[in-house]
Amino acid sequence: MPLSNNKVADDGTACEANTPEEGKTMVDSLIKVVACHRHLASCVGGSTDSPHLRQELRQTRERAQKLTLSCRQHLTSRLRDKGLPEAERKDAELLWVAFSSSLELFYADMCKVFNMGNNFSLANTCALVQTGMQGDTHEVAARALSLPDLQHEGTGAQSDSVERQELSQLEQEMTQVDRTIEDMELKVNVLRWTVEARGPQNGELVSTDSASLTLMAGDEEAPGGTAERSQIFMIMVICGVAAVAVGISLSVIFLA
Repeated sequence: MPLSNNKVADDGTACEANTPEEGKTMVDSLIKVVACHRHLASCVGGSTDSPHLRQELRQTRERAQKLTLSCRQHLTSRLRDKGLPEAERKDAELLWVAFSSSLELFYADMCKVFNMGNNFSLANTCALVQTGMQGDTHEVAARALSLPDLQHEGTGAQSDSVERQELSQLEQEMTQVDRTIEDMELKVNVLRWTVEARGPQNGELVSTDSASLTLMAGDEEAPGGTAERSQIFMIMVICGVAAVAVGISLSVIFLA
């Protein structure tokens, strides 16, 4: 089924966000780009792996790193502001937790792509795992890059030297993201378990797919179902007690 190409975000690197709404927009954009990168990373080493996929991953990583820089500058400046009102500080802390968690997921996926790229070379496509998946991934990459369509550069058969160069570049990007995470922990000390999730952040977790609707329907019917099961259990207990009483009475009659 073709994916709808919804625009993920505007470029957040033009200038530093000045309002909480702009900061939230950037964090939301980063979360969606990281999700698209995770989708693409799951295809590395499989039957849909190709030079085009590796190019899409590289472009998506660049997009995520630009958003990371903007989010970090905005949230760091706000959380280090001693005069920030308490309500705005709580909102900034909530965004900080979402931002740092997404960045850790992004780093984990980068490590996965690096390891899979080392184990499954595109120079030898026969070694790729035949997962049975088919189709292109350019819709996912176009969504992450906020483009109506993704135009690939000329990418033919990939040589070992080019692949090693790309893996070396990816390793450098992994080191940069890892340093960014460490630098964030040093500049802003926000304990995640002290930040209470609330408001729209919780609402975004509710999906509208059939599985979520089924779960919601089950939750709505849970009270009635629990009461019905309790009544059945009580009836079974009463019947059991009555059967035991009848058995004891018969035993007394026959023994007498």
